[in-house]
Amino acid sequence: MLQHVKNLYGYKLSASDGEIGRLEDFFFDDQSWNIRYLEVETGTWLIGRKVLISPHSIHRLDQENQVLIINLTRKQIEDSPSIERDHPVSRQFETEHSTYYGWPNYWEGDPILGLGGNPAQAVYTSTLQRGNEEESLRYDTHLRSALDVDGYEIEATDGTVGHVSELVVDDKDWAVKELVVETGHWYAGKEIRIPVDQVTSVSCFDSKIHVALMMEDIEQTGEHDVPHAHHH
Repeated sequence: MLQHVKNLYGYKLSASDGEIGRLEDFFFDDQSWNIRYLEVETGTWLIGRKVLISPHSIHRLDQENQVLIINLTRKQIEDSPSIERDHPVSRQFETEHSTYYGWPNYWEGDPILGLGGNPAQAVYTSTLQRGNEEESLRYDTHLRSALDVDGYEIEATDGTVGHVSELVVDDKDWAVKELVVETGHWYAGKEIRIPVDQVTSVSCFDSKIHVALMMEDIEQTGEHDVPHAHHH
């Protein structure tokens, strides 16, 4: 089922032996668009710690009670590798995190979430081959925060069409499916939804997301849902 991420912020996370906190953010890969981690605000339980939970641990989403039920214990989470707030997620942390929970490193392919041919693997390998091994191991340049991309400008091939106001995720495979975009005056400020397969690049340096569309393509869409890209 498709969910707007802003509706999920604040959901409680329930471990097998009690509540662990509230959902605060999502980290996703801007090439495969798969959610890698849920960031949890633990409140008074683990003060000052940023806890990242993999979608692997999600048992189910209880929308009625606004709870995400996860297959972990509080002790497991407390003993998990720690990451400081406001620091990028390093490869070292990701490796330790995956090893601790017994999950595969996603850049090595991940059959559980159907990510066997993960583009991140190729990117990671090519980065190493270019001699940027130290840089690549330090942090993943394709890992993005949902909160951070909120407000990013959407660049069509011939101009700016608006800015990201929301991400739409599927709670079955925990992948981002669409960008909700608030358009500028050129399109009467209407809201449109762009499938992520139309995205060609995401730039954190200038806060822009480039899409393989012309402004005319967007104007011609009927119910403001831009069609998916055609793959030949």
